Amino acid sequence: MAAASSSETATQQNKILILKTSDGDEFEIEESIAVQSGTIKNIVEDDFSLIPLPNVDTERLIKIIEYMKKHAEKTDSNEEEIKEFDKEFVKLSYKDLFELVSAANYLHISGLIDLLCQSIADRIKDKSVTAIRKILNITSDYTPEEEAKVRAEHEWAHEGQEIDESLN
Repeated sequence: MAAASSSETATQQNKILILKTSDGDEFEIEESIAVQSGTIKNIVEDDFSLIPLPNVDTERLIKIIEYMKKHAEKTDSNEEEIKEFDKEFVKLSYKDLFELVSAANYLHISGLIDLLCQSIADRIKDKSVTAIRKILNITSDYTPEEEAKVRAEHEWAHEGQEIDESLN
């Protein structure tokens, strides 16, 4: 009986799923790799093999599949290789990083969300308020007078930012 469940597990791991993007493109991927996504795992548990992903476009899904395939190979012996892959993986524009975060969040891939958010945080950590607003597309809701007052009241938080802003 144990042999049957073992071969059953092997068959399940080799099952091919079809992921369909919001653009209508379809990608074949092994179930054992795709279930890194909580969203896909839940759909597979309901015995579906064609999985529509209306919130993920083709470009994002290609990157996400690349990530999932690499991380499915993760072992103690290739940890450095995975770290190097991750380092290269996040060398993207802010726009691409934000779109990938949104797709990874929809797919519930916590490792990828953590990687992307940490990358964004590392890139903005020493930026000025003005630079961060621009990067995150945030419009200031202060009038120039109100902002000047806040800067004066909290001068310590804005030290060195004039220099930083000129570098951006």
